[in-house]
Amino acid sequence: MDVLSSRVLLHPADPVRSRHFYRDLLGLAVYREFGDPGDPSLVFFLGGGFLEISSAADPAATGNVSLWLQVRSLQAEHERLVGLDVTVLRPPKTEPWGLREMWISDPDGVRIVLVEVPEQHPIRRDTRGIAE
Repeated sequence: MDVLSSRVLLHPADPVRSRHFYRDLLGLAVYREFGDPGDPSLVFFLGGGFLEISSAADPAATGNVSLWLQVRSLQAEHERLVGLDVTVLRPPKTEPWGLREMWISDPDGVRIVLVEVPEQHPIRRDTRGIAE
């Protein structure tokens, strides 16, 4: 499989509320807008991927999805989001695997893991070695 692009699709209970959360509270940049101009679907940039908020959820649908978003400063995001009354499920904490994480939730209860990768963490280093 040769994946050229990807995005996470969310179909929230209240699209207006979710667009506000992701655009105005989290501050994600809009990649594109489509559909009804009065009730548009939005696609947001997510680093190397995209997040699409479109249409309303099927009431019978269930899901178990969470978003993993790497940020530059977890402490700064914690302070900013608390100031905006975003639901914080777990405050910033260093995990046993070395990443700093904070958990929040969107208006439909989708868990969002905000992650700061410390300078010395292996994710920041290419451990494959260099062929000579």
